[in-house]
Parts: sequence; structure tokens; C-alpha cells
Amino acid sequence: MPDVFITCAVTGAGNTVGKSDKVPYVPADIARNVIEAAQAGAAICHIHVRDPITGDPGRDTECYREVVERVRASSTDVVVNLTAGMGGDFVIGSVEQPLPPDAAGTDLVGATERLTHVRELLPEICTLDCGTMNFGEGNYVATNTHDTLMEMARQVQQLGVRPEIEAFDTGQLWEAKSLVDMGVIEAPVMVQLCMGVRWGAPPDLNTFMAMVNNVPDDWTFSAFALGRDQLPYVALAAIAGGNARVGLEDNLFLDRGQLASNAELTARAKQILESMNYRVMGPQEVRDMLELKQR
Repeated sequence: MPDVFITCAVTGAGNTVGKSDKVPYVPADIARNVIEAAQAGAAICHIHVRDPITGDPGRDTECYREVVERVRASSTDVVVNLTAGMGGDFVIGSVEQPLPPDAAGTDLVGATERLTHVRELLPEICTLDCGTMNFGEGNYVATNTHDTLMEMARQVQQLGVRPEIEAFDTGQLWEAKSLVDMGVIEAPVMVQLCMGVRWGAPPDLNTFMAMVNNVPDDWTFSAFALGRDQLPYVALAAIAGGNARVGLEDNLFLDRGQLASNAELTARAKQILESMNYRVMGPQEVRDMLELKQR
């Protein structure tokens, strides 16, 4: 069996803080969760930040700075992967009067501002959400136009940061391939297949394999699904030739009624993979494979 790596997405931007007291939102707690997940077997940690008082999703560069500096100052090695998905939030005013947008939910800024924290902190990886889509219920649209993606990819390339393409449906893989063909995303290319996010690709096996079969053979892919499908997808992703992602961004439970920590989800993913005779890779092996620039 080939080697695989685990990514842990430690907090995300969803409405989860009030659902589990294990979801971190203060920078020191986010950093602690990153370190604990790495110690449990995660080679990469995918990092969002939140308002440290309310727990609401955020993109404050100083919050990112505190998380990254705490992680880098620790004795635990891990590949830092910062989201660049924030700043693309658009909520229409109403179904009958879409404009002006709902100011309470809309946070729509330019490509350069969306990458401020990436430019200042220079993580090894940052995400690139390759498409615009209805995202869950209500009037919220995750906005990532072709021109915006082109510019973000160009800037990320100039910074020497590896983009992790986030693909929520096959059309977004098509978009990603075009960015690679245009030379704004360089090899080795990595992609995260995001399953079960309304209204992207559903988490059924046929759709998952359609996604996998649209990933070029020379790309590295990981995959995850939300909620109760998260841990089964650890096995599915590996069997399909990819890598696994777990974490409280996507799932709050270790078992029915049992709230999980990021470290527990990571340890369970490692247990699943090793029970299938896969070897779980460490962070330096992932750096070497993906040609990452360690800061």
C-alpha cells in the first residue's frame, strides 16, 4: 500500500462554536489544537481564525500571526496551511430585492486583500477555492470568479506558497485545470476534494469517484466529507489513491453523541489508515513530495 498523509482542519468558519466547546476560536487555543493534531499524526494543519470574543468567522491578520507564531515556536513540526477563502462572502439582500447585499453577512474584498495574511506570514500552503457556489442554506454565495482566482493564483505563485486547490464539484476541477494550463498554478499540484457541502458534490460513492476520475494522474489529492461521513472517507480517500482530511471544521463527533477534539479525530484517522496497512507520512516527507518552502 502507498504512503498517505493526514490533514487536520482545526476550526473552519462554520456555525460550530456554539455546538461544541471543543471548537477553538481564540488564537492560543487554535494553535494548541494545531500542535496536538500534529502530535496525533497530522502532517498538515489547515487553519482558519475567528473573532476571539464571539467565535464568529474572521480574517484578522493579527489573529493569524499569533496562531502561526505559536505553532512555529513550538517543538512540534507541522506543515502550515492557511485558508485564503475568507473575503469572498456575498449574501443577497432578499429574493425579491437582491441588491444592495445584506451587509451583515457580506464580506467581499479584492484578491490582494484576501491574501494579506498569506503575504505577511508566508505559510507553506494556502487554499484556493476554485469556484463560485451556493453554499448551504439561505442567500449566501461563496464568490470566487475566474478573474479573481487568476489573480490570487498569480500572487500566491509569486510568494512561493503552494496553493491547495479546494474543489467542491467537477466544474471546479475544470476551472483548476485551466489555471494549471495557463501557468498560474505550478506543479506539483495538490487538490482537496470537498464532499457533502451543500450545494456542491454530494458524498455518495459515484459522485466521489467522478471527482477522483477528473483529477489528473500527476496531481496529489486529498478528500473529506462532512459529519458522519468524515471517518469513512478516511478509508475511501486512501483506497481511491488519495490522502485524508479530518478535523472540527467538518465534523464534531468521534462517535454517536461523543464530541471529538481535533487530536482525537486525527488519531482515529491514523488508526484507520494503519489498520489498512497504510503508512502515515510525517510533515517533512510531505514537504519533500510537494516541494514546499519551509519558513
